[in-house]
Amino acid sequence: MKIFSINTGFFKLDGGAMHGVVPKSLWQKPNPADEQNLCSWAMRCLLIDTGASKILIDCGIGNKQDQSFMKHYYLHGNDTLEQSLAAHGYKTSDITDLFLTHLHFDHCGGAITREGDKFLPVFDNATYWSDKLHWKSATNPNDREKASFLKENILPIKDLGKLKFVETHDGGEWQDGIIVRYMQGHTESMMVPIIDYNGRSIVFCADLIPSAAHIPLPWIMSYDMQPLKTLKEKKEILEMAADNNWVLFFEHDPKIECCTVEHTDKGVRMKNKFKLSEINKY
Repeated sequence: MKIFSINTGFFKLDGGAMHGVVPKSLWQKPNPADEQNLCSWAMRCLLIDTGASKILIDCGIGNKQDQSFMKHYYLHGNDTLEQSLAAHGYKTSDITDLFLTHLHFDHCGGAITREGDKFLPVFDNATYWSDKLHWKSATNPNDREKASFLKENILPIKDLGKLKFVETHDGGEWQDGIIVRYMQGHTESMMVPIIDYNGRSIVFCADLIPSAAHIPLPWIMSYDMQPLKTLKEKKEILEMAADNNWVLFFEHDPKIECCTVEHTDKGVRMKNKFKLSEINKY
């Protein structure tokens, strides 16, 4: 198995919303805000090459949204999905499986492109994987989440015949070496994959722990639908990570790709931070 960090660029979101009840005096240091109180966030994906399969976990925001949408999120940086894949010797057509942790626009927008009035798959040869309960929630969103579930990102997946649902229980194996945990705090049935890489577990944190700064338990985004569930889910994953030397892979941290964690008198905290390519050193 080979694994690669795939960077798709950065966007900006309100610092207060991203850090919930945590005061700015605390979150400003790890994630500094601009004059509009916006912080930069990565849209970092994970490519898993098993030999037989080329699995991409999430795919960023994409480029099909109009300017009225994009101006709210200030896309920046030089990375794109295609360029990051190419840097490791891959093309979008090489991807066999696109695993979507959830269907918020910054996680699934890169799955579909637009040519005129037509929506087309970015990954021609891939099966797109979602969760049945999450799909139902995303296609019939509540008023609070509606702005995050964009029909043009989601419905074409099914219309184009790309959609399949992950059929496994919480903690069950989806494919060899990849188990799935279901999280209910951020949004209904967000899938967090845990990858067995050379006997080491890598947690693709998605929006359960969006950045290293979110490791302390009270640091929970205001975007979460059920923050007390997030609190419980984070605590369980972090304690398992500290007990077993798991690696946390951050989708949104603008600087830190990965870290290990340890138990301290203040709770679980970051131990070592490193790039995914340096994993064998830690």
